[in-house]
Amino acid sequence: MPTSMKVGVCLPYMKAGLGREDYQAWFKAIDDGPFHALSCGERIHGPTYDMRVLLAAATMATTRVELTPTLYVLPMHSAPRVAKEVATLDILSGDRVNSIVLGYGGRPKDYEALGARFEGRYGRMDRQVEEMRKVWRGEEVVSGGGEIGPTMNRPGGPRLLAGAMGPKSIERCAQWADGLYAWSGNGEEAELSATFAMAEAAWARAGREQIPYRMGGFWYTLADGGQQKLYDYVYEYLAIAGSEIATMMAQSVHRSSADAVREALDNAEAAGCEELFVVPATAELSEVDRMSELLARR
Repeated sequence: MPTSMKVGVCLPYMKAGLGREDYQAWFKAIDDGPFHALSCGERIHGPTYDMRVLLAAATMATTRVELTPTLYVLPMHSAPRVAKEVATLDILSGDRVNSIVLGYGGRPKDYEALGARFEGRYGRMDRQVEEMRKVWRGEEVVSGGGEIGPTMNRPGGPRLLAGAMGPKSIERCAQWADGLYAWSGNGEEAELSATFAMAEAAWARAGREQIPYRMGGFWYTLADGGQQKLYDYVYEYLAIAGSEIATMMAQSVHRSSADAVREALDNAEAAGCEELFVVPATAELSEVDRMSELLARR
């Protein structure tokens, strides 16, 4: 079926043991495929790779796809430093950082490891967003310090999307975000549609003239023996929330065959996703190759 929804792939940043050659192969496969973008998330504890370093490597290893952080846990960081990083990534990639996703984060230990306060993160992010935009507009952040470069070719910086799910968070983000990154672990149309509807209502109450940009995401695998691998990935990802929640969520995902993944893609498009990131459960390159083949047949 013809589609206008853009599809990107998240890098396997949570998998231990990957090296230079592995990521070079992933960068090439994504850039050579039918994908719109590659993304990477941020998590401090565990065997995770650093989001900013992986995306920096991707600026030089790719030539076509957009590079999208999904997401910066902004209140863990210095806003001017993040603004500087994003500007640098955009320039080094040849203006391919068109969107970044920002979130509050729900892991206190990650904040603690970086010496950041978990409390007050909601109000802090409101202020940080404006601080980043000041940097990108070339305005001083510290009086007398001058501007913080480098200067991007896009005035005002990239599109800012909120990685938020709850009604209170979405209501708050409607004051500053350009759109929403809605997550449905199993790629369910009803779940994505409901989140986008909440966002549009919140944007309207905030007096925003433009409706929010709609980005979505879900977990999948197309690797051999994939359902068990998908279960294990989701359980491990959510283990921090406790065994009961991790088990419940791991049992709820089943996008582990071509037909099941195709249905999730159709669900996302029907829900109004303008852009979608598929998040692989394994670091096997077949995840990208088989997804490329699947998309070519849609």
